[in-house]
Amino acid sequence: MKARQLFVFILACIGLFSPVHAAFVTMETPGTRLILDVTEGQLLRSLYYGDKSATVNDITQLLNGQINDQTVNAYPAFGDIDMIHLPALQVQHANGDLSLNLQVQQSAINNQPDYQELCVTLMDKLQPVTVRVFYKAWRNVDIIETWTEIEHREKRPVILKRFDSGYLHIGEGDNVWLTHLHGDWAAEAFVTHEPLTRGLKTIRNTDGARNAHLDAPEVMLSLDGAPQENSGRVIGVALCWSGNFEIRLNVPNNQGVHLYAGIDPQSSEYVLAPKRVFTTPKLALTYSTSGIGGVSRAFHRWARTCGYLHNGNAVRDILLNSWEGIYFDITEQRIIDMMDDIAAFGGELFVMDDGWFGSKYPRNNDSSSLGDWVVDTRKLPGGLQALTEAAKQRHIKFGIWIEPEAVNTVSELYEQHPDWALQVPGRELKLGRGGTQLVLDMTNPKVQDFIFQLVDDLLTKNPEIAYIKWDANASIQNYGSPCLESINTQLYIDYHLGLIKVLERIRAKYPNIVIQNCASGGGRANYGLMPYFDEFWVSDNNDALQRVYIQWGTSYFFPSNAMAQHIGGSPYQMTNRVIPIKFRCDVAMSGRLGIELQPKHMTNEERLQCTVALADYKALRHIIQLGNLYRLIAPQSYQPSAVGSQSATAKQDVAALMYVTDNRAEAVLFAYSLSNFMKQAPQRIRFAGLDPDRIYTIEEKNIRVRYNHSTSTWDTGEPCSLHGKQLTGAYLMSVGLILPLSTEYTQDFQSRIFHLK
Repeated sequence: MKARQLFVFILACIGLFSPVHAAFVTMETPGTRLILDVTEGQLLRSLYYGDKSATVNDITQLLNGQINDQTVNAYPAFGDIDMIHLPALQVQHANGDLSLNLQVQQSAINNQPDYQELCVTLMDKLQPVTVRVFYKAWRNVDIIETWTEIEHREKRPVILKRFDSGYLHIGEGDNVWLTHLHGDWAAEAFVTHEPLTRGLKTIRNTDGARNAHLDAPEVMLSLDGAPQENSGRVIGVALCWSGNFEIRLNVPNNQGVHLYAGIDPQSSEYVLAPKRVFTTPKLALTYSTSGIGGVSRAFHRWARTCGYLHNGNAVRDILLNSWEGIYFDITEQRIIDMMDDIAAFGGELFVMDDGWFGSKYPRNNDSSSLGDWVVDTRKLPGGLQALTEAAKQRHIKFGIWIEPEAVNTVSELYEQHPDWALQVPGRELKLGRGGTQLVLDMTNPKVQDFIFQLVDDLLTKNPEIAYIKWDANASIQNYGSPCLESINTQLYIDYHLGLIKVLERIRAKYPNIVIQNCASGGGRANYGLMPYFDEFWVSDNNDALQRVYIQWGTSYFFPSNAMAQHIGGSPYQMTNRVIPIKFRCDVAMSGRLGIELQPKHMTNEERLQCTVALADYKALRHIIQLGNLYRLIAPQSYQPSAVGSQSATAKQDVAALMYVTDNRAEAVLFAYSLSNFMKQAPQRIRFAGLDPDRIYTIEEKNIRVRYNHSTSTWDTGEPCSLHGKQLTGAYLMSVGLILPLSTEYTQDFQSRIFHLK
């Protein structure tokens, strides 16, 4: 008996997993309901998913004898359905047969204080194949998770040709819109809204190691036409997987929308031995009648409170990262000087980025040394102990950068263990960053032990380290593993299963260390790895203007305390754009605040503004990082095609968002003017999420510093005219305010932050 079967058996024996005797089962969250038909000897059918307005009686009345409609098959397998529809599961049996006919054998419910879990066991009528379909409904948030377990008792292995985590039929017409994220390095998470047309739409990622660059594994479906921020029915979907994925949206004639999501089966057919169990990643579903904003808030709360973000309800420290300040030019004195700077600003953590390691091959650029995780004492003669001691003396914490899944061909590790890198025997290696980078073979237990030992040694020898930046800068380009069979189709899957094993070992021993998930920026912003990380690096692009857009899209699915947002330099290196320091601070303050520049190059104005920003952020971060997000005005780029036309009217490009505490007693508003034009009409901003009956006092925060000509110094500036005003929540939400973001003579990039209490 396998571990999962034994677990279910034990739970049944002690009364936690109770058999289901009724034909219909309802899975409920605070605001949603899923109704399933679990009649034994029949197909498993999904009859309803939406708000709680529908009941079992409503559904049975409407079915009117149409229970055999194939479109409601909850987990359609190849052979269960006609060829018009797509399968969620396809298995090639040992005899070559591709069909399945899965019928309900039994079902059981496990009731826990935080959730309700249903397990429906399906059996094939002909072959000894078992599929267990799970549904997990959380009691405190509107999320239902679904996944499957597949096993068999055929005499020889079977091949899993497709194995989606879940399927959802949406019985809507022609006015369903799809929202998804698309981007690339330094340009992540741009939002696309598009109507779903007839036919098949596929969203997939085949990077191998990182699945949030290009297409991301989350989507929303607006059921009432073009998506609205705070109104309309919307379904949200997030696949909790870190590897290659595929989301399919099939819209056949007059049959609604069929959504399938799971691991991408291309180059990933899985060979399943008899009596072995294959478990698909979890698929998280939510339904909102409050627009795409309601879907976002559900995912944020689920991440923070249900274990899908490590230490999800903790507020994060303010840090300075060394990378864009000094890059590889690390010396002990430069690091200590930067510690002095972040301590003077009022920060709490310093992170030493790339460039600190390497003995035989010093890490002076990105072409060598990955894998050789020993301190370069030519740069750091006192070792890490001197740095952790220096941090302690300055009353700040110390963190460090590693890239444990990669190796350079120019390294001692590669010289000793060339077979530890992913490779195709006999073929020329495809090399990545720096012309020498390879990905280590995470399917190899020896590599898994090596990476765990790296982290274990680092933290055992230097227990004062409080933070690790875990980077992953390469895709899987060499599809082969000396550790697996010579011909295998499981590498893309087994790589991530091996990575998760390592992360589980690290978290078991070091539950309190803060770990950032970085992958060439936001390449691993996904719910497959987030349970092992406290935050992720949103983007390598710190240009504040582009960050408004990147952070806006990222917020669709991820909570703000997971989003690392740093104040960058100006002019910014990637775009050469000059942006005022206040705007840079205000944009970074809307998530987990940090700094990434060389403080020695800052002006007196920049230093004072950062000091003000950090002090104000400390007083507000419990609201920003743990509050409920309301996006008020989406940023819209000015249309160049309108320039010069008689009908063209310049309009101020404004973005505004706010966070509100659960009890609605406090809120923080961020407003940004992205571009300024003469004689334009001002933007009125209507608030959201407040208590209409409360009176809120408005206080401006991170007030722009001013130059004092009489003293020739920079001083704290004066708040705007709204500071100190007291207004009802009803007025702020229905009428709103025109914020002083620009005048006829101000430059672009004006911003304001207001605290409401």
